[in-house]
Amino acid sequence: MRVILLEDIEGLGTIGEEVKVKDGYARNFLIPKGKAIKATVANAKTLKDRYRTQTKKEVKTREEAHALAEILSSTTLSFDVKVGQEGKLFGSITGSNIYEALKEKGVEIDKKKIVMAEPIRHTGSHEIAIKLYPNIVATIKVEVSAEA
Repeated sequence: MRVILLEDIEGLGTIGEEVKVKDGYARNFLIPKGKAIKATVANAKTLKDRYRTQTKKEVKTREEAHALAEILSSTTLSFDVKVGQEGKLFGSITGSNIYEALKEKGVEIDKKKIVMAEPIRHTGSHEIAIKLYPNIVATIKVEVSAEA
């Protein structure tokens, strides 16, 4: 059976590509999961129109992500926290804390886009990456100091 892929499938093809697969694979997996549609002239035309509008949306989203990345790159967040010996924090600063601080500054992003290998547990200057769009990553500075 010939199908048109609606998403990239490793070892099979990329979005919009027409491929030949076994009937059972198409009927039982690809089509019900929304990963492909049956290859017909009407479906190909519909898919071409859909991707044209989707491409326009992606360009707009990418431009917005670049603008937000510029804003975030010049942003510095400051946290005054209780500190123990050797500058170690009582508790830690997590992605949620950074999300709330950005929200207070008027920057709306998704919490899941904040990339932290582990929470901040020491005073000092730290750089945190925020993945805004594929291949667009903004870096913000986080200053952690001891509470007076």
